[in-house]
Amino acid sequence: MMKTNSDTTPAFYIGLDVHKEQTAVAIADPSPSGEVRFHGSVATTQISLERLVRRIAKAHGCAPAQLHVCYEAGGCGMWIARLFTRLKVPCTVVAPSLIPTKAGDQVKTDKKDAAKLARLLRAGELVAVHIPDETDEAVRDLCRARVDAYDDLRRAKTRLLALLRRLGFHYAGKTHWTAAHKRYLRELKLPLPAHRIIMEELIHQIDQLDERILRLEGHMELLCATWQRKPIVDALMTFRGFQIIAAMMVVSEIGDFVRFTHPRQLMSYLGLTPGEYSSGGKQKQSGITKCGNAHARWILVECATHYRNDPRVSAPLSKRQEGQPRWVLELSWRTQNRLHSRFAKMRQRLMHHNKIKVAVARELAAFIWELGFKIQSKAC
Repeated sequence: MMKTNSDTTPAFYIGLDVHKEQTAVAIADPSPSGEVRFHGSVATTQISLERLVRRIAKAHGCAPAQLHVCYEAGGCGMWIARLFTRLKVPCTVVAPSLIPTKAGDQVKTDKKDAAKLARLLRAGELVAVHIPDETDEAVRDLCRARVDAYDDLRRAKTRLLALLRRLGFHYAGKTHWTAAHKRYLRELKLPLPAHRIIMEELIHQIDQLDERILRLEGHMELLCATWQRKPIVDALMTFRGFQIIAAMMVVSEIGDFVRFTHPRQLMSYLGLTPGEYSSGGKQKQSGITKCGNAHARWILVECATHYRNDPRVSAPLSKRQEGQPRWVLELSWRTQNRLHSRFAKMRQRLMHHNKIKVAVARELAAFIWELGFKIQSKAC
């Protein structure tokens, strides 16, 4: 006999404590005072999770669609949520930092974590994270691969310069890593064979990383041509400081703009809002929360630096603005004037340069939200 639970009221709530090899499973009855029991552990594989859902549904006489599953967002990714979506099983991916905790609870096990998730899911006290589209996630991973390659390049260059500094070699030119500086490195003769080997290996690594970055950027441009978010990327490139790489990084990290009903929600998602600890009539604000998406926050802070200069439409920016609607160009110009004015006023107050960049990046996020929200709303 199938239970007659409605589609809006799950028959059972299932909490999964997901790890690389094993997943702990707990089941909560639908009534608020119902039992929360540990079901066991299964392998973290597609076949095992499919069998788990069917086995639980069959054992309790309900349809898989009447189960509600949740697990914490983490290193195992979103493939589990997409698996349950294909099986027509409601699945919530939980924000780990927003899970309610008890200060006195000092015992943590997989069994307790799974039971806690099931209980909180039943109580409606869990905050879900956005599950990105598979294509959006793939483009985002490609953008992050380019960032990783750039970080590797920076570290390799730092190691090479540190080696030469320890050996007493100093480059007399103005700028490192220009064509002249690279010729200097290749013509440099170190006295000891071990140092010559290290230097050649580092130079070879730097050349390889330069080529890898160029390949990844080429792949990004090719994928952007067929990406569903291309209209937003093209429109964002009309903003000062945004070329195709920065625009793709920001759009791929944010993904769906419509899910943010107000720009403040996007600011919070990027961790650009100040923290606060107010109690007993005292109000105290701290630095930005730095929660949420660190990649998008970093690139926005870097792009905000461009607004320290006077508003103008340069030749490259004018070329990027060709073919865009009038309202996009007006928004771009309004963004320049507003953010430059904020930059100048905060510099007059002698604020630290990094604080100014973060404050400008926070307002820049609001303009980007307006751009993406309008374009995506029209497309829908």
